[in-house]
Formats: sequence, C-alpha cells, structure tokens
Amino acid sequence: MPHYSVVSVTPTTDTWIPSYLAAVGPLVAKHGGRYLARTASHKPFEGAAAPPALQVIVEWPSAAAEAAFYADPGYKHHLAARLAGSASAWSSIEGKDDFAS
Repeated sequence: MPHYSVVSVTPTTDTWIPSYLAAVGPLVAKHGGRYLARTASHKPFEGAAAPPALQVIVEWPSAAAEAAFYADPGYKHHLAARLAGSASAWSSIEGKDDFAS
C-alpha cells in the first residue's frame, strides 16, 4: 500500500540545504520514493498557524520503504543537519481512505 511523507520545513539557516538536496534525492529514489511536491509555492486555506516556508510530499511504495529511508545510515547526517537548521514537522500518511463506503 502506498505511503506518503508530508514534511513542512522552515529553515533557520541555509548552510545545510545544498548538501541536503544533493544527497537526499538519490536516497529517496534508492528506497523507491518519488517527490510529488517540493516547493515554496503553497498557501494555507484554513487555520491560523503561520505556514512553513517549504512543503514536501514524497510517495513511497510502502510504510517499510519510508521507514528504511528514514533509518538509512546515509541519511543520518542530513537529518541531523535539517533538524538543527530548521523548524520541521514530518507526517507519515497511509495511502488509504478509512471513511470510504
């Protein structure tokens, strides 16, 4: 079953971004993921919270593929850099409709 990562990122420094972009795209592909969106072009429709600077949506073939990417030793340094250099939130979403009739 497909799985989706929705990552909201507001950088607090940009020093980590070039190496993150160069390394993480190939790691996403290695684990079967593909970017559906990686953009600063978004706007909120609801809610009072300030929107993040960037929104990223990745489609994975499974929850296991998403977890393997996140745990990949090649990602650890880049994950630490993103967390240290941004305010980020990551949601993992199962690709199903719990309310379909």
